[in-house]
Amino acid sequence: MLEFSSPHTQMELSSSFLLPHKPLHSSSYLHNPLRITTKTRHPTTQILRISAVAIDPPPQELPQNSPRRLLQELAERKRPSPKRRAPPRRFVLTPPVNDKKLANRLLNSPQLTLNNFPVLSSCLPYAKLNDNDNAWMEEHLMEAKQALGYPLEPSEEVMMGEGNPAKMLDTLLYLAFQHPKCERSRARHVRCAHSRLVFLGQYVLELALAEFFLQRYPRESPGPMRERVFGLIGKRSLPMWIKAASLQNLIFPNVNMDKLVRKDREPIVKSVFWALFGAIYLCFGMPEVYRVLFEVFGMDLEAEYCQPKLRRQLEDIDHVSAEFKGKLSWQDVVAYKPPADALFANPRLFRACIPPGMHRFRGNIWDYDSRPQVMRILGYPLDMEDRIPGITDARNIELGLGLQLCFLHPSNYKFEHPRFCYERLEYLGQKIQDLVMAERLLMKHLDAPGFWIQEKHRRILMNKYCGRYLRAKQLHHYIIYSDKVKDAYGRSHRLRNPATTSVQQALHGLSYAVYGKRDVRRLMFEVFDYEQVQPRTI
Repeated sequence: MLEFSSPHTQMELSSSFLLPHKPLHSSSYLHNPLRITTKTRHPTTQILRISAVAIDPPPQELPQNSPRRLLQELAERKRPSPKRRAPPRRFVLTPPVNDKKLANRLLNSPQLTLNNFPVLSSCLPYAKLNDNDNAWMEEHLMEAKQALGYPLEPSEEVMMGEGNPAKMLDTLLYLAFQHPKCERSRARHVRCAHSRLVFLGQYVLELALAEFFLQRYPRESPGPMRERVFGLIGKRSLPMWIKAASLQNLIFPNVNMDKLVRKDREPIVKSVFWALFGAIYLCFGMPEVYRVLFEVFGMDLEAEYCQPKLRRQLEDIDHVSAEFKGKLSWQDVVAYKPPADALFANPRLFRACIPPGMHRFRGNIWDYDSRPQVMRILGYPLDMEDRIPGITDARNIELGLGLQLCFLHPSNYKFEHPRFCYERLEYLGQKIQDLVMAERLLMKHLDAPGFWIQEKHRRILMNKYCGRYLRAKQLHHYIIYSDKVKDAYGRSHRLRNPATTSVQQALHGLSYAVYGKRDVRRLMFEVFDYEQVQPRTI
């Protein structure tokens, strides 16, 4: 009798037969590997049960020309290989560029064409525009120039003069509209140049509106002015201005901008808006920025969306300069030209930040003890060629009063005289500091994209570093605190350090109002050395 059981890879075979009562003594039987079990069914006979396991034989290799073998090999080849992640781009070592090729690329780059305007040259693409770029300019540039109020002819033919930066208007306008979502931005020279214009344009807008609101609202603190600026050029308001100027078809061709989701609409509009004002500033300067803001886009300063929140205002009883009796319009700001023998580079801006009542501080203890040392550290007064000696003396007196206001902490006189502190100068200095550093980084890093320069700009101008530059010159000892605050600030550097940052920015605002942008560069890169090696990370 045979019994079979068939598992997947094994077959068990068993058999039963009768054995005699006497045991077997054969040696061959004892060494048999089979397992023998006996069962007693009859007194004289035994049943012997033998069990064995049979294993399938190993698979034989298929012939070389077997179709089955070919199908197996094909199936193995089609198996997806595990994806290997490429290393980050910053760790990939690229071979160095040949010296000859590098020299040719630099010499043929448009960034080295305008020696008289280094900031403008640094914002041009590092390679010449190709046929696709020229095709877009021929098709859409006339519409953009008509909306902005510029002549429709090519800028190189209209803008006469060898050193006229407006000759590059067509190129910069084209780059301004190439936002990251359009097809032409895939070209690296277009994408990089657009991001650099975006980086510059945001600080141009901030400085332009800061100067305008400081003159339009001479008694207002910086807090409400920041809210006005955000209401005008915040990301929620920008699509409204683009639509008011009829530029939405150039940004979103064949798409209704109003039906787009906010996250798909606002970042693109913001990128084009900032880049557009970066291009206008490079070609025509700050007066043209005001014209485009208030004439082309039609910004309304009295609209409800740009009004600051209601807050409790401190009573300001001090005198305001006669120049600010009525609310200034943008035409007044653009049309104002200081006389040739003016005391300052920006006389009206100086009067807007430094109240006339500061003359009551002349001859006090700080003016006698601290002002000469502060002026010595900062390198003031600068040598100016004035036809009338009295102008030089008057400028130095006003400069001393401005320096004392820069070191005047709000804890001292703000609640009785709201403008007798450094807040308005600090607001102006922060904006001019951002623009000067942006221009510096653009000229220094010609091939860097805008987001890389933005991160470097943010790290250099961090508040803790700005205050550290001032403390390195030992100027924080001259800050004027009230008696109540002085003891608390003396015990805690966490309370004291923000004040040093504010004084640092106020000094930049004063230098811009008195001597202009060139003196801000001198303070930042020669006196305080803003590009020094940053402190080591702990």
